[in-house]
Amino acid sequence: MLDILSKKHIEAKADFNRWLIAPAALGIHLCIGSVYAWSLFNPALIKRLGVVTSAADDWTLKSVVWVFTVAIVFLGLAAAIAGKWLEKVGPRMVGTVAACCWGGGFMTGGIGILTGHLWLLYLGYGVIGGCGLGLGYVSPVSTLIRWFPDRRGMATGIAIMGFGGGAMIAKFMIEPLIKLFYEAPDYLGTVASVNLSTDASGRRLAEVAGHLQEVVIVGANDVANMLVPGDAGVYVVGTGTVGVAETFFMLGAIYFVIMLCAAFGYRLPRQGWRPEGWTPPPEDSQRTMITQHSVHIDEALKTPQFYQLWVVLCFNVTAGIGVLAVAKTMMNEIFGSTLPSIVDFGFASTYVLMISFFNMIGRLAWASASDYLGRKNTYWIFFAAGIILYCSIPYTAQQVSVNPSVVWLIYFYAATMIIFTMYGGGFATIPAYLADIFGTQYVGGIHGRLLTAWASAGVFGPLAITSLREISVKNAINDLATKINPADFQAKFGADVDQLAQLISAKTVTISKLMEIAPPGTVDPTASLYNTTMYLMAVILFIALIANAAMRPVHPKHHMQN
Repeated sequence: MLDILSKKHIEAKADFNRWLIAPAALGIHLCIGSVYAWSLFNPALIKRLGVVTSAADDWTLKSVVWVFTVAIVFLGLAAAIAGKWLEKVGPRMVGTVAACCWGGGFMTGGIGILTGHLWLLYLGYGVIGGCGLGLGYVSPVSTLIRWFPDRRGMATGIAIMGFGGGAMIAKFMIEPLIKLFYEAPDYLGTVASVNLSTDASGRRLAEVAGHLQEVVIVGANDVANMLVPGDAGVYVVGTGTVGVAETFFMLGAIYFVIMLCAAFGYRLPRQGWRPEGWTPPPEDSQRTMITQHSVHIDEALKTPQFYQLWVVLCFNVTAGIGVLAVAKTMMNEIFGSTLPSIVDFGFASTYVLMISFFNMIGRLAWASASDYLGRKNTYWIFFAAGIILYCSIPYTAQQVSVNPSVVWLIYFYAATMIIFTMYGGGFATIPAYLADIFGTQYVGGIHGRLLTAWASAGVFGPLAITSLREISVKNAINDLATKINPADFQAKFGADVDQLAQLISAKTVTISKLMEIAPPGTVDPTASLYNTTMYLMAVILFIALIANAAMRPVHPKHHMQN
């Protein structure tokens, strides 16, 4: 039965239309590209028990963002291992295994959410699903390059465009499904009508049916961040459901079916095939660095060019992937408190949709443009423009805190969208860059090994942005607490300022709740939580710019002999 998946069964006939490969490649990449919509799950996952807002025992943003990180790590590892296997067994076998892993990962992750076992979510979505990502990602790339030797950049852009657009399609499934399965928790009434107490750990308690039960309080500033609009007041923890587990089950089944059908659409060109009327261009290695030779997959690891491209990809991805992991949360935090009438929960969700759209457009546009600009020049643009744009974001956040004008929102929106076109373009252009440098014979396997750079970036990017944000949040809360009247603090939280650390740990004290009792004129620090991260991203882009500038053709001693 496995024989039907083998390489020998998918060689195309002489009259096969090469453009039919594009829908198959797009089908798989659109499914696995939904990983970019991970931030849409964050608001629900961090409210799994509290439902309307985070409870003391709910998972933290940092812990759920790391699920995304693990998935990207295993994407890179699976791609590196499967690259050589892909050359042996062909894309249909690899695509089928990818469908099983990605769909099964959602199912396993859903069980973890349902039972409250975070490790199952890591195993399912992160490890098993991440392997599906890596296998699905590499399966069409070398195939398309073989079918389109005359348009390498455009060909890889077509496939990898789907990966960027997957989140855009996922948005129209994830949020409606979460709302479909959502059930509000038990509502006890307004804060004034409920007798509340605070225990030694900082949790808020209320008497329900003669027993003290943990509750969460939705303040006026928290209403805009509710998954489904509701009233401010007191809600019982552990009642209701956010609906995210059921959403995982549905998505797993849908993605499995689509990816399996797409995998069976793969075909390979016969040996020696070329597009009608096309002849390879003369080799001009110093100007375009497009070689007519090939480098073996194992020999490529002995060249400095491989490691230069590794740095180029890793640092370009790091600069964007950390922002992608928390995109929805970041938009809410920078502009939600300063422009609440515009930036609500729905606006932030649309922001994620637009990131996906521009990520997708950038993949096709920049990769196609690289056929004319050259790969090296294309990356020059990415890094030079990216440094300027990342450095401008902290200034925008500062200005919107002082002067809440929609102009700063428009600028932030435009700057980040340009960043994400270049982020996506970097992914789509790298396979063509590899084919130019190392030849086409083993480009699939070499590309798979280079994707370990993506795995590394998947760790560093989210780790940097969440860790620096966590430090910024604690510093901001401590600073705000010194400005608040101790009597007002006691009345608001039922505890003294001396218990601030415990109250922060139990999620009883947040920046938004402190701002409700802060003295008039106090500047909300939420908008500046990501400033340090943006400057760090600009620095690593500068390092990538240097690595790209130093790129030279591969020494002839590494070329394969006919």
